[in-house]
Amino acid sequence: MTTFVDRVELHVAAGNGGHGCASVHREKFKPLGGPDGGNGGRGGDVTLVVDQSVTTLLDYHHSPHRKAGNGKPGEGGNRSGKDGQDLVLPVPDGTVVLDKQGRVLADLVGQGTSYVAAQGGRGGLGNAALASARRKAPGFALLGEPGHTGDIVLELKTVADVALVGYPSAGKSSLISVLSAAKPKIADYPFTTLVPNLGVVTAGSTVYTVADVPGLIPGASQGRGLGLEFLRHVERCSVLVHVLDTATLESERDPLSDLDTIEEELRSYGGLDDRPRIVVLNKIDVPDGKDLAEMVRPDLESRGYRVFEVSAVAHTGLKELSFALAEIVAKARAAKPRQEATRIVIRPKAVDDAGFTVTPEGDDLYRVRGEKPERWVRQTDFSNDEAVGYLADRLNRLGVEDELVKAGARAGDGVAIGPEDDAVVFDWEPSMAAGAEMLGRRGEDHRLEAPRPAAVRRRDRDAERDEADAEYRGFDPFS
Repeated sequence: MTTFVDRVELHVAAGNGGHGCASVHREKFKPLGGPDGGNGGRGGDVTLVVDQSVTTLLDYHHSPHRKAGNGKPGEGGNRSGKDGQDLVLPVPDGTVVLDKQGRVLADLVGQGTSYVAAQGGRGGLGNAALASARRKAPGFALLGEPGHTGDIVLELKTVADVALVGYPSAGKSSLISVLSAAKPKIADYPFTTLVPNLGVVTAGSTVYTVADVPGLIPGASQGRGLGLEFLRHVERCSVLVHVLDTATLESERDPLSDLDTIEEELRSYGGLDDRPRIVVLNKIDVPDGKDLAEMVRPDLESRGYRVFEVSAVAHTGLKELSFALAEIVAKARAAKPRQEATRIVIRPKAVDDAGFTVTPEGDDLYRVRGEKPERWVRQTDFSNDEAVGYLADRLNRLGVEDELVKAGARAGDGVAIGPEDDAVVFDWEPSMAAGAEMLGRRGEDHRLEAPRPAAVRRRDRDAERDEADAEYRGFDPFS
C-alpha cells in the first residue's frame, strides 16, 4: 500500500458568493418602508499552508477533489449572508505548486507559508445597498460571483542540507541511521529505500539535515528505477554526498564506474552542477572493501573530490565526515543572500486606463474585455428587466458606449462581453442612457421593450427582397 506520495494533481474549487436579496421593509402603518435586502456572503477560499508535521501528499492522492464552502444569500431586514468556510490544506515544507502546463505558481518553503490556490466569489449586493437618490427602491439585487475552480499540481521537494546519492544497497540508509536518529528500513537487497528519509545531524554548533535518496541506476534521469521520481528531492540540497560501495559483489561494478554513472545521471537531470561534492567510500569494515578504498582514493582525490573512508557498521570515520559536512553547510548558508522582509508594492493604474478594451471581430461584432464589465455581467440577473437596465447604466458610466462609438459600432451591432467560450452577446442600442427617469414600474425597464435595431433592419431587408421578387414575378418580357 502506498504510504509516500510526492506528486499529486489536485482539483480545487472555491466557494460561490451568496446572492443579494431584493426585499422591501414591511411594517404596520408603514407602507413605504423602503428596501431592506441584505448582501450575500463571500465564498470561501482554498489555501495551501505549510505544516511541518505533514511529510507526504498521500491525503490528496486519495482525495484529490477539494471544495470550500459557499456564501449564504442575503435576507430581508438588512441581514447579510454568512461568509463561506475557508478550506485550509496543510502541505509539507518544500511543496511546489504548478499549473497544468508546468508553470510554477508558488514555492512553499517555511512553516506557515501560504498560497491561495482558489479564491472565493464575491457576494452579491442586496437592494438596500443598491438604493440611491434616483433609484430609491430597486426591485432587484446582484447575484453572487462563482468561485474560482481549476487544477493544480503539487510536487514535494525535500528541504535538506545534504543529499546522499548512490547505487542501491550502497549503504546510504545505514549511514544516515548512524549519523542521525533516523530509523530507515535497512536490508541486504536493492531498492530497500522506497521513500526519501530525513535525519538531523549535530556537529559542534552546526545543526543540519541529511536526506537519504532512493538508489539511482543507469537511466534514472529517463525514468528507470526510482530515480526520476525522487531526483527532485536533491534540488534544494547544498551538498551532494556520493556513497560508493567498496564491497559490492557485482563483478562489473567498482567505485569509479559507480561515481561516473551517478554523475552522468545528475548531469542529465540538470541544475545540480554548482553543488559541492563529497565522496564517501563505505563498508571499509570488509577486508576487501578496505583494500579497494585505498586503491581508488588517489584517483578520486586527483579529480578534486574530498574522500572519506567510513564504515556505518563499525562507526569508523563518521565524526570526520559529519564535521566536514557541517563546514560546507555553514559556508553555503553564509553565502546565501540575506532574506529581506516582504515589501508591499502599490502600483496604481494609469490615469488613462479605462480598465477594459473594445475589439472589433468582424461580422458586426465587438468584444468587450475587462475585469469590471465581465464581473458586472456575472452579477446580473437577466430575468429581471430592471437589473439589465442597471447593467446598461453601469456600462455607460464606465465609458463602454463611447469606446464602441470610437470603434465604429452602429446601432444593432453585436456586442460580446467576456471570453469567447463564456460571453454574453446582445444587440447594442446607443440610446441606452443612464438615469432613473427612464425607468417604469419597479422591476421593469422600457428600454428593453423597444424593437431591436438589428431586427428592424433585417425586417426591412426582407420586405425589400419580397417586393423585388413580386415585381420580378409580375414582369412580362413579351409585353
